[in-house]
Amino acid sequence: MPKIVVFDSGLGSLSVIKSIRNKVTAEVIYFADQSNYPYGTKTISQLDNIIKNTISKLQENFEPDIIVVGSNTPSILLNIQKKNKIIGVFPPLKEAASKTKSRQIGILATKSVVKSKILNDYIQKNVSSKIQVTKINATPLVDLVESGKFISEKQKSKNVIKKIIEPHLQNIDVITLSSTHLPFLLPILKELFPNVTFLDPADLVAEQILKILKNKQSNKSKLKIYASGDVKKFHKQLLKIGIKNKVNPL
Repeated sequence: MPKIVVFDSGLGSLSVIKSIRNKVTAEVIYFADQSNYPYGTKTISQLDNIIKNTISKLQENFEPDIIVVGSNTPSILLNIQKKNKIIGVFPPLKEAASKTKSRQIGILATKSVVKSKILNDYIQKNVSSKIQVTKINATPLVDLVESGKFISEKQKSKNVIKKIIEPHLQNIDVITLSSTHLPFLLPILKELFPNVTFLDPADLVAEQILKILKNKQSNKSKLKIYASGDVKKFHKQLLKIGIKNKVNPL
């Protein structure tokens, strides 16, 4: 059975797993690197060490066919392209550019990504200069998901989301969810901003994996979840969002 490992600093990239399992039948392992949460506030040097050490640990423990660096933050800042069976998650800017009618798109990403020159370079490579791109710091929205407040404190969460996104909208009609936590907020985002198209990068990741494993798929699908740090606390976080899987320490 092919084995896919997805990891992130918290529960965010569980949103990626849903897309993967819709496309590929395999054993999927999710690792929540809680000890290093959040990736979005780390320096590039810190991230580089964390990601290298984590990938090495995952290869040693699971010998996967593919490792997905589920977070946009290290994927962009460390430029994790598809190589050596390692895949990064990037904002679907080309798709956003093709869908916008107003020629104005937004990127919801963590603070470190929004402030980075690397994101500017990524935008220049993937989007025509005729399209205006607005970068929006979504770190507070990531925290809403990680804490489960988007479920337990729904109205307060809506107020936070409106405060962060609304001032930037104007003519923006397409926004990329450039943090894997953000697809958990899609129902709320669609309710608050019905005229905006929100794009989930997970679908592109699933397509990449399908191409790599097209001849290796299994008849059965499995999901196992591991975490560093406080495993019991993480399990409680998952229960808040309706995920009842056992969480194993790693």
